[in-house]
Amino acid sequence: MGRNLWAIMYVTVMILMIIQVVESNLHRVGGGRYTWNSDVNYSDWSNNQTFYSGDWLYFGFDRKIHNILQVNKSSYEKCIDTDFIFNITRGGRDVFQLVQPKPYYFICGRGFCLKGMKLAVNVLPQPPRSTPTSPITPASTAISLIHSNAFTVAILTLAFKVLYFD
Repeated sequence: MGRNLWAIMYVTVMILMIIQVVESNLHRVGGGRYTWNSDVNYSDWSNNQTFYSGDWLYFGFDRKIHNILQVNKSSYEKCIDTDFIFNITRGGRDVFQLVQPKPYYFICGRGFCLKGMKLAVNVLPQPPRSTPTSPITPASTAISLIHSNAFTVAILTLAFKVLYFD
């Protein structure tokens, strides 16, 4: 049984280390579930958000009426929906990952860009993670992750109870 506990602890710590490497957020474009429409001021919305590389944008919309096109800055400013970089439109609840730290530009084609359906986001690099002042070893990394995450402690406690008391 001790072997199973160590396996569970190892897998849990590895998952947490992967999760901690790149923290990403999901941004609901416009702030709601179905807000990719002409009733939202996307400039105001994006100015109140902070975007980091690795974050995701969620677009909720009626795909029969709207679409989402990633475009360059010039096409964004002039609402040109030809020669786009990427058509994000799939099913009306679509996501796009902001992979690189740079500006991204999105518009709705079909004439809606001229009604304000366009979004510009400036993506920043991931902020540096705080690191301990002592040399990092796999054991100290595992211990610091466990102590810094109450959820992990709860899972490990539950795993310990299941393996040793059942």
